[in-house]
Amino acid sequence: MAKTLKCVLTEARTLIPEQPPAEVQRRLEAGEPVVLIDVRDPDEYREGFIEAATNISRGFLEFRVAGVAKEPETPIVLYCQTGLRSMLAARALSELGYTNVTNLQGGFQKWAQTGFPVVKDKAMGPEQIQRYSRHFLLDEVGEKGQRKLLRSKVLLIGAGGLGSPTALYLAAAGVGTIGLMDADVVDLSNLQRQVLHTTADIGKPKVESGARTLTALNPDVNVIRVPERITVDNALDIVSEYDVIVDGSDNFGTRYLVNDACYLAGKPHVHGSIFQFEGMASVFAPNRGPCYRCIYPTPPPAGLVPSCAEAGVLGVLPGIVGVVQATETVKLLLGIGDPLIGRLLTYDALGMRFREVKLRRDPACPLCGVTPTITDLSGHPIGEEYCEEAPAAR
Repeated sequence: MAKTLKCVLTEARTLIPEQPPAEVQRRLEAGEPVVLIDVRDPDEYREGFIEAATNISRGFLEFRVAGVAKEPETPIVLYCQTGLRSMLAARALSELGYTNVTNLQGGFQKWAQTGFPVVKDKAMGPEQIQRYSRHFLLDEVGEKGQRKLLRSKVLLIGAGGLGSPTALYLAAAGVGTIGLMDADVVDLSNLQRQVLHTTADIGKPKVESGARTLTALNPDVNVIRVPERITVDNALDIVSEYDVIVDGSDNFGTRYLVNDACYLAGKPHVHGSIFQFEGMASVFAPNRGPCYRCIYPTPPPAGLVPSCAEAGVLGVLPGIVGVVQATETVKLLLGIGDPLIGRLLTYDALGMRFREVKLRRDPACPLCGVTPTITDLSGHPIGEEYCEEAPAAR
């Protein structure tokens, strides 16, 4: 006699563990290597889904699961609308030999009712499909990745030498919201390297000229103008609104402030710096690697390291470093590749050489160490320097 659906589900529950939404969310936030699969039909998926999920509808699961979970011991979490279809799907994967399959208890419905974040995509228009067509061809990006970029928010500290190429490529890639933070105006001496601005922009605020350029390049991008310096008072409020922070500043005070604010806000930041013919870049991600203070515990004495205005800089140099920063930002937003976390990439333009230096977290770091002494920005050790520094990234 054929088994009833109730019997089949009962048997499946004895074989497949279930986890409530809170536990699945914890695993995702902890960065566990979990493959989350939405087994609903595409029309259901488009109405709302968990951002980390890959949509493989139930009818195709056995044929396509190997594309996202190549090893049988890969941790997999399945969900559908209420948890019933995904339970049966989980049993099917178990019979295929997958040994670490879990069902999301209550499915997407319970996840949403619990208040955890969900995503609902808008349909792309014909122009968007054509604009991002080369991304669609990449398995690591695809339509899902492009939609994620369009939902992403990136803050650029500085709209100058490093901020210019970074902003241009992020806008071209379709990052949906770009914040430009800079209190400076365009100067004729900027134009040798700051390609975001033109001769006609001299004397105008960099955030205004930068916004015009980016909007002309890609009207999909919402450019948020922040015509002010980053300070102890505004840092946390501002960086908390974005997914990734890109530091293109040209002074140590701002770099320490950006590092500390990003760590306290739990935001990754992409560092870049240039000097004459040399540049460097790294990624500082809270709880995933060292921070800027681990590498440079204290700032150098004032006047010891000359600025670009004092020592000069090769005009094309920030283009190289800025593109590296843009690349790392896209990788962080999409969760692909191997970001420069725990690594410092250096570039020598005269010798045309890239080198990599391994970075380690400092247990004695006052910010991210075992016993931190910096737990907020009030009464900051170099807070006064932050407030008095020149605007970022000239």
